Amino acid sequence: MALAEALPEPPPFELLLADLADDGRVVHVEEAAARTASMGLLNRPLPAAVAATLGADALWSHQASAINLARSGANVVIATGTASGKSRCFQLPIAEAVLDPLRPGTAMLLYPTKALAHDQLRAFTALDIPEIAAGAYDGDASSEEKAWIRENANVVLTNPEMLHGGVLPRHQKWDALLMRLRYVVIDELHVLRGVFGTHVAHVLRRLRRICRHYGSDPTFIFCSATIGQPERLAAALCGAPVEAVTADGSPRGPRSFALLDPPVVDDEHGTRSSANSETASITASLVETGHRTITFCRSRKGVELVAADITRRLPPRLDGRVVAYRAGYLADERRMIEDNLATGELSGIVATSALELGVDVGALDACVLNGFPGTIASMWQQAGRAGRRSDPSVTVLVAGEDQLDRYLMQHPEEVFSRPPEPSVVNTANPFILDPHLACAAYELPLSHEDLRWWSEEELHDGVRNLVRADSLRLRRRWRNGREEPFAHWCGTGYPTREISLRSGSRGEIKILHHHDERVIGTVDASRALTSVHTGAVYLHRGQAFDVIDLDLEEGHARVVEADGLEYTQARSDTEIRVLAVDGVQRVGRAALHLGTVEVATRIHGYQRRDVRSRKILANEKLELPEQQLVTRAFWYVIDADLIDELVDAGFDPPGTLHAAEHAAIGMLPLFTICDRWDVGGVSTARHADTNGATVFIYDGSPGGAGIAELGWEAAANHLEATLEVIDGCGCLDGCPSCVQSPKCGNGNEPLDKAGSVELIQRILRPIAPEFQGK
Repeated sequence: MALAEALPEPPPFELLLADLADDGRVVHVEEAAARTASMGLLNRPLPAAVAATLGADALWSHQASAINLARSGANVVIATGTASGKSRCFQLPIAEAVLDPLRPGTAMLLYPTKALAHDQLRAFTALDIPEIAAGAYDGDASSEEKAWIRENANVVLTNPEMLHGGVLPRHQKWDALLMRLRYVVIDELHVLRGVFGTHVAHVLRRLRRICRHYGSDPTFIFCSATIGQPERLAAALCGAPVEAVTADGSPRGPRSFALLDPPVVDDEHGTRSSANSETASITASLVETGHRTITFCRSRKGVELVAADITRRLPPRLDGRVVAYRAGYLADERRMIEDNLATGELSGIVATSALELGVDVGALDACVLNGFPGTIASMWQQAGRAGRRSDPSVTVLVAGEDQLDRYLMQHPEEVFSRPPEPSVVNTANPFILDPHLACAAYELPLSHEDLRWWSEEELHDGVRNLVRADSLRLRRRWRNGREEPFAHWCGTGYPTREISLRSGSRGEIKILHHHDERVIGTVDASRALTSVHTGAVYLHRGQAFDVIDLDLEEGHARVVEADGLEYTQARSDTEIRVLAVDGVQRVGRAALHLGTVEVATRIHGYQRRDVRSRKILANEKLELPEQQLVTRAFWYVIDADLIDELVDAGFDPPGTLHAAEHAAIGMLPLFTICDRWDVGGVSTARHADTNGATVFIYDGSPGGAGIAELGWEAAANHLEATLEVIDGCGCLDGCPSCVQSPKCGNGNEPLDKAGSVELIQRILRPIAPEFQGK
């Protein structure tokens, strides 16, 4: 029996919000009125079969605008709210292209996950247009199914990995599709950022290059959740201009959005009650009163803990009505959960961002966010999972202890007025560019004609590097009446096999069970020394494992099950060297630089800590090789007289700079779509290359993923937000909500919270009151 049939009409959300407000936990409630639909018209008639099937006479304004642009040959990105009918924006042009009587067209649709591709495959099948032959070309397809798709499909749904490794290297087998390719659809654009997005940008350039070889020039249609400057990201991905459609014409029911701050339970240390517990309590209340609810947690472990707590709080009649959902579950398990939620067999689900993407789970009434998800864009994407029809909905954001959560509780208006952050890619990153140029040369020899896909610097530097590595060989040929150079692949095997699109490095470490050799998981080679060193505790699917051996040469770590009572934190020494400076700007009493750096990190030990109390149980030593990372960074060089003032006032420069570094890293996701784990930092009272006190913040990906550039652009705004989160924290000496970092290689020592406040105030406000001292 569906929940709607099992329970009476649920009480209005106002009663729940009133109860939460009575005990002082609610910081702010934002009410949004219902939105009526805005309709649009197409600029020319559609084929009768398409119009009858897709209802072209009832298009919302953003759908009509996007379809008109795509039909005119313009690349377009649709960045509107969840459940705003973005699929119609590409289904209609694709159907029209397939039915073209003069030259029937084909289409390729790329999804970041197989589940989303299969969702859309079902949607195309349901259109009941006989001429559309659609197929999902992914790792789950059998050899027979793949052969059928290559030979017969005119609509191919796949993912970037399959395009990269299965289609482009064997493009001769796909000539029938490629020579008539009319549209390329990129769904969930907002996840194509950083390293993954940079890889996809090169894959799409390779696709356009092969299409040109076969005589086609497809139009790109991007679909995205609401992000900042979507046309900028889309253009960077496909290497061509893109028009943005952002005015949402779909209807929406009234929405309430509440910010809940867990109460302080320890005034001295600023400790608050558990966000997990608060989240479970609110979700249980919503479910028990008949509101179908989705709850988002930031980690897999958090999902399991919160789901179990909710179950304990619910009455027996609701046993089994709330389940966990996260990456790592088998495909059949995920599909069963999605179907049960869509049909009403479940009344609640606790998920990671695996359900942030557009899998159809039906209409939900409420959304609970266990901590700020890191970016405004992700927050609205998650909140949009509730109220997907015209009914009222509620979202409750339960603040965590991170710097961003604390900042937003102090400035609730920022949650609703701040525009979504932009996403970026860095196509010039040589660690990603060079392997893709090798792939391109394998597919077709590289020549000067490829300057249409890559810049002169990218192409020439990349080819030079690959020739030196004996991967490419230079030759000359006569073409169009003149001799021209070209570069062809001279390596062995498929170069695509050397690339993982989700990683900036060129290798992964397999995590093997010590007793039966089964693969537990994988970790990027660049992060292995900090996460799976010998003695580390590795967490996978809620299960803790002890790492008993790490073999970098063989590329694996061996693990055994652990009791989960401890966790480990690597201790490291990091040195940073400036290789190039691309820009300098003044920010108050500091000089902000942007450039390329080399980071050398040596893991010298690790701490074993108690999971519940976080107390140090032991300090262990390690002898591991030094890691070197060439990447992008921005850094502040503080004026010398300001450092002198800090010393005279009794503040500790190393602790002051270190605290400011931690808080600045924690606040960076407010200005770019990234995670604090995507970046690193180094602070020093005197650096040899800058000749002054310096705070470095560097991109954690080899070559950089564009994060440093956005940090550079944010400049004073980033520092202002950093100052506010430190100064507004009620703790005495620093806590995880302001200046402590969960990934500090020095064990959060030394830290001077008060000094960091004075430092940033003096940088931003040169004419400020005299120091009060300590």
